[in-house]
Amino acid sequence: MWALGGGRVTSCLLWGWDLGRCLSRRAQKSLSSAGPTPQQADGRKVLRSSIREFLCSEAMFHLGIPTTRAGACVTSQSMVARDVFYDGNPKYEKCTVVLRIASTFLRFGSFEIFKSADEHTGREGPSVGRDDIRAQMLDYVISSFYPEIQAAHAEDRAQRNAAFFREVTRRTARMVAEWQCVGFCHGVLNTDNMSIVGLTIDYGPFGFLDRYDPNHVCNASDSAGRYAYSKQPEVCRWNLQKLAEALEPELPREQGEAILAEFDAEFRCHYLQKMRRKLGLVRTELPDDGALVARLLETMHLTGADFTNTFYLLSSFPVGPEPLGLPAFLAALTAQCASLEELKLAFRPQMDPRQLSMMLVLAQSNPQLFALMGTRASVTEELERVEQQSRLQQLSAAQLLSKNRAHWTDWLQEYGARLEKDREGVSDQDAWEAERTRIMHANNPKYVLRNYIAQNAIEAAENGDFSEVRRVLKLLETPYHRDGEPTEAPGATGADSGENSYSSKPPLWAAELCVT
Repeated sequence: MWALGGGRVTSCLLWGWDLGRCLSRRAQKSLSSAGPTPQQADGRKVLRSSIREFLCSEAMFHLGIPTTRAGACVTSQSMVARDVFYDGNPKYEKCTVVLRIASTFLRFGSFEIFKSADEHTGREGPSVGRDDIRAQMLDYVISSFYPEIQAAHAEDRAQRNAAFFREVTRRTARMVAEWQCVGFCHGVLNTDNMSIVGLTIDYGPFGFLDRYDPNHVCNASDSAGRYAYSKQPEVCRWNLQKLAEALEPELPREQGEAILAEFDAEFRCHYLQKMRRKLGLVRTELPDDGALVARLLETMHLTGADFTNTFYLLSSFPVGPEPLGLPAFLAALTAQCASLEELKLAFRPQMDPRQLSMMLVLAQSNPQLFALMGTRASVTEELERVEQQSRLQQLSAAQLLSKNRAHWTDWLQEYGARLEKDREGVSDQDAWEAERTRIMHANNPKYVLRNYIAQNAIEAAENGDFSEVRRVLKLLETPYHRDGEPTEAPGATGADSGENSYSSKPPLWAAELCVT
């Protein structure tokens, strides 16, 4: 083990089987935030962010999503000041290092150091003009991590490079499709946080969706919503475009653009295949399945349904012309919808009313200046919040429940009809039902690393108690339904006891969590 800045090591979380296995292979190790950076920052990671990365990278691995792994998390007595909420009130936190393991830590951004001046910003890479080094690095990446491509195109460098970029595009499209299907938000999807081998890398501000909101932003500093959940596929595609540009002339522009055009189809195909499995459509693929998924997500958005728990509950949906247990199922499903208190908190105004009024006056009196300020989107969003708050104030809890039941009843009728089509002609109905349930359990996690779960573990660790970190880690190693475990409805709130509390909807206080 080691100490940071001369400080004494006080705590360590390490599981040797993983570290030993990875070190015995050709793997690279990375110490996350262990020293100064070129941006004149101290480069130190703190316990809070280290535990989040430590837990989430392992959670993603056990969810079956390509990711870097965590080998160890070491903290010391050395302290650094961090302004957690960007409010001018920094506090001192313990320095911490995460040992990360992957086949390589090369990223899209690794190739941008050779890039010529950008036509928009005018910035150029620090190694611009060193095409010889770029060629060597490209040779290394392909021969080391894509040996099948190297072997297939050993005599044709141009075809080799095209095949390499096509495979990176395919892996990236499938990775982000997997993210979308478990409700994972990365938070900082710049080119330097995109792995050249298609891994989820660099867990900074991240989060899993609780209440389904396609515009959810998990990074408190992303005020423009560039990395919102629904925009992740688009941003990943944009990053691939930047990689293609950085590879020129090794990859001619026209060829890169043609390959990049395959991204959307690859993403949609993998996403829909995964969603079919999440919905238990085990035998048939119909053209309207994409629309069924879209209407499900719309219903979840309208009702503020919990993303993870809603999908998990659908595995117990009673199938049949007049299914028994439908009222109880509908009650369990609506219990996963946002309460009136949750919605009022979620849509509370972010601006001072006087500030909003001044912005609206400026928009009318001097629209050109208003446009230059770049605040149109935030003002529009704030007006929507005010309008939503007004509607919520006039709504009772009983009325909200009635509306939610109506939304879900409509979609469940459609879903039930689709399941009937899937089992048409099946002679053994029990076998079909067992297979449907098995596939849904294997694709809909019961446990994900919710923000409030991570926060509870962090607060205990900051007080010297790492038992909750270990408990959460153990839970996340088996995120899916376990054999013999009843498919009960997850808890409605975070107040339940035992393991069921980790699958509960987050408590109200969790809505105030700020991840930076």
